[in-house]
Amino acid sequence: MGVRRVRPRRWHLWRGRPKKATGRSRMTQRGTNTHFHKWRRSWISTLHLLLALDLLPLCLPPSTMDSFAEPDKFRSAAPLNLADVRAEVLRLEQDHRAKGIPLSGRILHLCHYLPVTLALSPPNDSTGIPSPPATPPAKASDIPESPTDAASPALATPKEEFKSSEGKWKIGGRYGHSAMISGISSLAATHEQLIIGWTGDVASTVPIELPPVSSRTDVPEHPDHSPHLHHRTVSSIASIATAQDDEEETGAGKKVPLASISEQDRKSLEETLKDYPEKIRGRKEGEKDTAYVPVWIDDKVAHGHYDGYCKQTLWPLFHYLLWQDVATEYASADQHWPSYYKANEDFAKKVAEVYKPGDLIWVHDYHLLLVPLLIRQMLPEAAVGLFVHTPFPSSEVFRCLPRRKEILDGMLGANLVCFQTYSYSRHFTSSCVRVCGYETTSRGGIDVQGHVATISYCPVGVDAERVGRDVLRPGIQPKLEALRTLYEGKKIIVGRDKLDVVKGVVQKLRAFEKLLQDYPQWIGHAVLIQVTSPALSDSPKLERQVSEIVAHINGEYGSLDFIPVHHYHQTIKKDEFYALLSVADLGVITPLRDGMNTTSMEFVIAQEQTKKSPLVLSEFMGISNNMSEALQINPWNLGEVAAAMHRGLTMSDEEKLRRHTSLYHTVTTQTSHTWAGMLAKMLLEQLGRQNLAKQTPFIPKDRLEKSYLKATKRLFLFDYDGTLAPIVKVPSMATPTPATLEALEKLAADPKNIVYIISGRDGEFLEQHLGHIKNLGMSAEHGGFIREPGSKIWANFTENLDMSWMDEVLEIFKYYTERTTGSQIETKKSAITWHYRSSDPEWGLFQCRQCQDLLENNLARKRPIEVLVGKKNLEVRPIAVNKGEIVKRILYFHPDAEFIFCAGDDKTDEDMFRALLLFQNDNSKAVLEAPLSVTLLADNDTTKFESVELAVTRDDIFTTAVGHSSKRTLAVWHVTTPEEIVEHMLHLVATSAAPEEKSNL
Repeated sequence: MGVRRVRPRRWHLWRGRPKKATGRSRMTQRGTNTHFHKWRRSWISTLHLLLALDLLPLCLPPSTMDSFAEPDKFRSAAPLNLADVRAEVLRLEQDHRAKGIPLSGRILHLCHYLPVTLALSPPNDSTGIPSPPATPPAKASDIPESPTDAASPALATPKEEFKSSEGKWKIGGRYGHSAMISGISSLAATHEQLIIGWTGDVASTVPIELPPVSSRTDVPEHPDHSPHLHHRTVSSIASIATAQDDEEETGAGKKVPLASISEQDRKSLEETLKDYPEKIRGRKEGEKDTAYVPVWIDDKVAHGHYDGYCKQTLWPLFHYLLWQDVATEYASADQHWPSYYKANEDFAKKVAEVYKPGDLIWVHDYHLLLVPLLIRQMLPEAAVGLFVHTPFPSSEVFRCLPRRKEILDGMLGANLVCFQTYSYSRHFTSSCVRVCGYETTSRGGIDVQGHVATISYCPVGVDAERVGRDVLRPGIQPKLEALRTLYEGKKIIVGRDKLDVVKGVVQKLRAFEKLLQDYPQWIGHAVLIQVTSPALSDSPKLERQVSEIVAHINGEYGSLDFIPVHHYHQTIKKDEFYALLSVADLGVITPLRDGMNTTSMEFVIAQEQTKKSPLVLSEFMGISNNMSEALQINPWNLGEVAAAMHRGLTMSDEEKLRRHTSLYHTVTTQTSHTWAGMLAKMLLEQLGRQNLAKQTPFIPKDRLEKSYLKATKRLFLFDYDGTLAPIVKVPSMATPTPATLEALEKLAADPKNIVYIISGRDGEFLEQHLGHIKNLGMSAEHGGFIREPGSKIWANFTENLDMSWMDEVLEIFKYYTERTTGSQIETKKSAITWHYRSSDPEWGLFQCRQCQDLLENNLARKRPIEVLVGKKNLEVRPIAVNKGEIVKRILYFHPDAEFIFCAGDDKTDEDMFRALLLFQNDNSKAVLEAPLSVTLLADNDTTKFESVELAVTRDDIFTTAVGHSSKRTLAVWHVTTPEEIVEHMLHLVATSAAPEEKSNL
């Protein structure tokens, strides 16, 4: 209670006006020196008291920098109704078109695979000996056949085959990523769609004869007289289904090398795929066109990209496994990097081929993380979004990746980087800050040389309508009844996962054993049916471990008439799958790390028609935050998982209904269709923001050269850090390169040129590294000092200014330096700078913003100072001193200059660009009044300075920002790196020397 009474007084001390010792509420004559110095002494005394008591943080405003609290924006603010989302998309598009922002009405989706499989007839198919047809699979007459899978509205299934007009290409649907493809396809209601993806391996249409199913040793024979007929029927049906699917996939024949596919055949396929989706599933009323665009990737590159870098490096890393944990023969994380880069480059080139101005581009998943930057380099004005479907690891794990910076830079080429959960987006932001040293914006974006990438999240759902139809299929009910009969009197626990180390199957089995140990009443009364499908990579060790655990549990707790665990390592048909989900008394899904898990959502939808059974869900899944009514557990805590299983099995019907109702609402509103609509909405929102509103063009070398050569007097005004030298972690290491020194020396040697370095560095640093260059002018400390070309004397602009505020600022900076390890104070003659580049990046930025808030809302209101936020630093300087004033001074004394080149990279350089906005409206002449930087150094106060008319024209002023083209700047042109500034200067020197040499000849 004591703190609560004191805090308002402290808040008033810092936020309000300072009080006098006599008790008066305000300083009535703050403008007088007497009253001001009384307040100053009182203010500093209070500051020392607060520092001594360590109570200063209590005086600060509530922090807005808590990056660990998940925002509620998606749940509360975002419209989850699909109609509302689409209406918002339409409104945004109308607003953008009214503002003149071009929109094509198309969305380009880049996916690793096209959602189709391809087979090609060999050239001699029509003339050679025809191949015999494949042997049809045998079907056991007493096994009920599962109905043919209904086609998803999102894509065709493999049974829906289609042939091109020439008959060479045979096209079928591809299984996998159904939620993503379903969401993408739903956008056809509002936009034209181009789905761009790799063709996959092209098979030959020449079939390979396969033995009958009945003769295969891997398919269990049907038992005619078995007490567990129905139980084994499920396994047999699943095995036959798997065999049939394999036959359809492999029976087409061997792979066709890409090099053997002619250009004519490629063109034929591309034409066929343009309207393939419409031919297969038709077009609903009002739907827009959807086309598939194949990316042709060399076979070796394609498999090095996917089977190599994606599966062996990125996928393990994103799931908190390092490559040496999954590698077999070697543990190189970099071997397949060239293939990964080349495949991403092929995708970017394909986008550049089909792109139209106003297209929206969405890049999907970890296979294509370099594509956003590659597209940005080819199409600077494109609106690019990146959605990462996998988890994103913490920065401490991600920093192990050798190509970490290349991956992050590639992702940050997008305007919007989106993840499944807030925690993944926070991990990504932390990696950008800690690994690359990039800074975050006030809105949470990442600033990369002026290009701001917005970071957001949006959970993916399933196609709830399709799943709702699937669970009502006629083939499901007989299997459901058979399972009920088989396990009558027992509680059925169901799990379905890929047999992968991150899916937590081992932990689930051990937790079930723990359930039988801790709650022995379930022995003989609860069974676990665990279905595992093959994973991305085979793991015999994991298969053996699972089999051993299953055998142990069944041997320890089973009997002649009771088997606790039924494990099926196979792909089961859709009917069997939904029958299992529908009959379950409890669903258990325990991944150790996962992005989206469709089984959990399908379980909820299936249970709507049956028992409303509860769900045990791992807290390490991307969707766990949205499914808060599930029984969330830590899969590593076996006792916790066992207790959750017991609770789920004994839960009352009322609690089951309450939890299920909430989960069902979540699953049926946050669907794949809503997710896709939200992606379109979020990217459209980025179009209206500053980072896409104005693109600064790259400086034209020919125009620069022409203007340079015709001028009789030229001005060159350069910033130093970030413009002539790259930004480095240790400021003293930012030394000029030989090329930079050569360019400055040659420019300054030309009598037509006036060259200045206008830097925030102190004069001593500039003298040390650049002082030897003749006729080079220098301005130090952001315009606080100036040394004219050919002079050795520094003129001080602050001599006539009140600099007493420096002691107060120094006290505040000392406080933050003591509490921010690695930070330091740089005291200049005209400014004070607090650097935090060597401190923890997140803590340093947090402290910087707190300090900035304190200075701006208290001291800056009372003293003639301004607070500048730089790159990893905070600087306080007099208002009258800045780089813009120096530029005005140089212009005033050189009004006959006919060419001006000014380059800078950060916020302090915007003062220079602002000073060079000389032409108002359509005026052809510019007139400059005497600036403050001229009058401050006048010999006497009676000197009068007249206005001067400038000789330069509008087109001969080249203000140039160093950084990305989307950087917010007053500059007219841009270059990307400091090296390009030096390159342009050397080019100008060379071009000016060439005519002179020619004339001498």
